[in-house]
Amino acid sequence: MNVEPLLKIHNESCIKCYSCVRICPVKAIRVDVNTEFPSIIPERCIGCGSCYRGCSPGAISYRSSVDEAIRLLASGQRVAAICDPTISGEFHDITDYRKFVEMIRQLGFSLISETSFGVDLVARKYKEIFENFKGKYHISANCPSVVAYIEKYYPELITNLAPVVSPMVATAKVIRKQYGPDLKIISIGPCIASKDEALKYEGDAKIDAVLTFIELRELFSRFNIRESQLEFSEFDPPLGFKGSLYPISNGMLQGVDINEDLLTGAVITTEGRNNMVDAIKEFNSRIEKIKRHFNIFYDEGCLMGPGTSPGGEKFLRMTLVTDYANKRLIDFDKKEWEENISVFEEIDLSRQFIPDDQRLPVPAEEIIEETLSMINRLGEKDNEIGCETCGYSSCREFAIAVAQGLATTEMCHVFSGRNRQEYILTLRSTNENLAKTKAALKESEEKAKHEQEAQKEASDITSAMLQKLLSGVVIVDDKMKVVQSNRAFIRILGEEAALVDEVIPGLVGADLKTLLPVHFYKMFSYVLTTDDPIENKDVQYEDNKLGVSIFPIQSHKYVGGILRDMYVPEVRKEQIISRLTDVIDEHFDTVQKIAYLLGEGAARTEQMLNSIIESYKTRENK
Repeated sequence: MNVEPLLKIHNESCIKCYSCVRICPVKAIRVDVNTEFPSIIPERCIGCGSCYRGCSPGAISYRSSVDEAIRLLASGQRVAAICDPTISGEFHDITDYRKFVEMIRQLGFSLISETSFGVDLVARKYKEIFENFKGKYHISANCPSVVAYIEKYYPELITNLAPVVSPMVATAKVIRKQYGPDLKIISIGPCIASKDEALKYEGDAKIDAVLTFIELRELFSRFNIRESQLEFSEFDPPLGFKGSLYPISNGMLQGVDINEDLLTGAVITTEGRNNMVDAIKEFNSRIEKIKRHFNIFYDEGCLMGPGTSPGGEKFLRMTLVTDYANKRLIDFDKKEWEENISVFEEIDLSRQFIPDDQRLPVPAEEIIEETLSMINRLGEKDNEIGCETCGYSSCREFAIAVAQGLATTEMCHVFSGRNRQEYILTLRSTNENLAKTKAALKESEEKAKHEQEAQKEASDITSAMLQKLLSGVVIVDDKMKVVQSNRAFIRILGEEAALVDEVIPGLVGADLKTLLPVHFYKMFSYVLTTDDPIENKDVQYEDNKLGVSIFPIQSHKYVGGILRDMYVPEVRKEQIISRLTDVIDEHFDTVQKIAYLLGEGAARTEQMLNSIIESYKTRENK
């Protein structure tokens, strides 16, 4: 059967204060690393409700039985309420318990029985166990949170749990025997853990729903049931005797006169979260020295259970309980009670316990030390103690929890505070650098804006200049698409190019393959591929003769072409002058070479003649 978890944390209300982690006695609350929100681990939870009572934002709720109770009451079946005697301490605002009984009847219950008779039966079993000592000491099993704690965290002590059902279950057995097995039963009490305890029983012990006193008040409010509008009503028999003292931790013992004398008694009674943990720990390790049975309740007796209204005053509630018991006993019919005890004492009140070990293995020492190092506690003499704000008794226990995946380092307030300070300093430095970067970026943006404007102006001037040129100019990319061209280029290409220009101004994006013949187009492709320019090449294009120069602009990406119509007068004149100049330069080079050769021969002749003259003069002188 799938049942929703007993307790749940609602992230939308959670403020991540981790008070629930600190108060949980079994560390059944894990902090998710990804969200940092705590979450309850159902299999580790013992249903004590400490987290629910300790959550100031009200972000934790327990499984409600209100709707289930309403459904049962509207089903047409007989439904009985078994009511915990803690009502006397909880409902101090109701003047007479008989009015309280009638208020419950008005909800639709067929029968209302007080759990005190079940307490009487259970107490007699405990008296028998405690006084007929056979060498084994026992722990009381009345509190479901205590039972769950032992089953999950001290399973080796299961055989020491008294094998007796709780008063709630005992009462269910009694009234089914009295009023019929088909009876539906709703338990009303101060305990949250009883909701899970009830799921363990079937048959005559079955509890169909468990309402807390808080939920009972909700039902009274929903159906507008008020004491002032009602008459008196009594509980249905069998009635309890001193079982009405059960809400007080040692009330059950006193109800059957179990010896609690400090010198001669064999039972120790304790209550409260820390006392419960310490008591079971010492029972496990020191029972041979202690030599006592343990009567343990998680809360400070049922008086202060998590299902009672918040803000209750313990000693006022204790007084109300004892006053209620005394009032009941004034005209109590003890003979009838004894007869009922003899009728029902043969009911089987035995039970068994199931080990459910939830203890986590202790991590390796190096992992613990690594975690201590992360929170800067490695090597510290006081890592065996701590501030406990994280919810753990020492820095070492916290490090173990982190290694087990139950906690995160951010839960350590000292570590988080130090990280926060470092973060603030880093953030301040980052903000200063960011301000400087922002100023530099603004300056850079201004500069880039001016440069962009200058580039646009230069581009506009260049484009205007290109349009003024008589020669055709075209720039193409590596896909042989026109990037830019001037009017002269379009004019040279002819009417088809002019038509394209009307649709695509400047032929931008036009494919050069569609504009030029193959032999002409391949010249552009050649330059784009090889990066070798073609200079002053005569190309026949339709009826024109063009002077073509093609050159790379950006390697393998862009090339430019200059086309000159050789038949345009200005170009023809320029070409004639250019070519005459080339011829003159060529002839001048030839003349220079001839002159050089003639000059060189004349020099050798002059040298030879001078040599002859000098030789002749020498001979004449002799």
